[in-house]
Amino acid sequence: MKIRSITIFADSANLEDSTRLAELGAFSQAARHAYIDAGFEVQTTRLALDELPTHQSDPVHYAVTLEALAREYGFEYLSLGPVSGEMLPHLPAILVATQSVFATAHIVNPASGEIDGETVRMAAQVIREASQIDAGFGNLRFAALAHVLPGTPFFPAAYHDGGAPAFAIATEAADLAVDACDAASDLADAHQHLRDRIEAEAARLVVVAEQLAGQYAMRFHGIDFSLAPFPTHACSIGAALEALTGQPLGAAGSLAAAATLTAAIGQARFPRVGFCGLMLPVLEDTVLAQRAAEGRLNVGELLQWSAVCGTGLDTVPLPGDVSEGALARVLFDVAALAVRLHKPLTARLMPLPGKVAGDAVHFDFAYFADGGVLALAGAAGEGLMERTAALHLLRHQT
Repeated sequence: MKIRSITIFADSANLEDSTRLAELGAFSQAARHAYIDAGFEVQTTRLALDELPTHQSDPVHYAVTLEALAREYGFEYLSLGPVSGEMLPHLPAILVATQSVFATAHIVNPASGEIDGETVRMAAQVIREASQIDAGFGNLRFAALAHVLPGTPFFPAAYHDGGAPAFAIATEAADLAVDACDAASDLADAHQHLRDRIEAEAARLVVVAEQLAGQYAMRFHGIDFSLAPFPTHACSIGAALEALTGQPLGAAGSLAAAATLTAAIGQARFPRVGFCGLMLPVLEDTVLAQRAAEGRLNVGELLQWSAVCGTGLDTVPLPGDVSEGALARVLFDVAALAVRLHKPLTARLMPLPGKVAGDAVHFDFAYFADGGVLALAGAAGEGLMERTAALHLLRHQT
């Protein structure tokens, strides 16, 4: 298990004073060294803000300036937080002008719980425009959020709650699932092995976090102990799932296997924040990427598994000619599932220019495996969905 990120959360208004940003940077480096001294590998430290301020007359310049400052003070990645409707049209230009800036959009209204049809369509437009950045790689830094709360340390989803600065830990822990499945005699045994390992590792993480919180008077949000993968077989959540079923991913039993591993996270005792689920990022997982290249996965299956385990649709390679309408319908699906199940889901979709379903996918990026483009049914066209402004799907509480 590794620490994917020590994520620091702060109010964007306070960062106009570089002294405050320097203090946050110093804390992030102290936290990194504390966890390294405790025996953990720390991959990144990241800074997540509350929102892209709507008063910015030049949001691109603002993002570029803030990115440079964040790098100066030791942050590898910066999240601007959720971008509101009036600022969303600027987002593709921000992604072009920056290299380490992430942003999101709420497709479910955080206050009302309604699906925001206008933001869904605007997010689909951002995805289409961002697909022209670096052969589709630009969409790595944008995600649509549905019921995702502040304090989640994983990017792009991370954003601040607007209170005092805080920090949280994101894990890269798919290897724990692989080890648990390899050592188990049945599903129940794998579940117990994984739960025990999570609790043991979380306890070590918490000791350091509590020391840091006390020493620096910094809020500790908790741990997002999601089973995030890395593109090796030893750290593949796909490999763990296939060990449980004995079948290639996508065969019958895959959903039950995913639910088994997720339940182990849900029952483990630790201070939790964020998703705390099973992550199925297609291009970040060796086995998932391979099964996509073999044509064994589809978008519908990935979303179906998210109902019992995951974080939604993540790093999903799509045909380059996918329409905005088709992208919007996928976002409506993600939003509807999140609202009905009252769980956090995201959509990070990656149309790849010039690619069609079944084409090979390769990016020169350490966190990506070689995969294949997934098909997406449905073309451009207008129905009632395209004219929907807001949709309330929450169950009535009696």
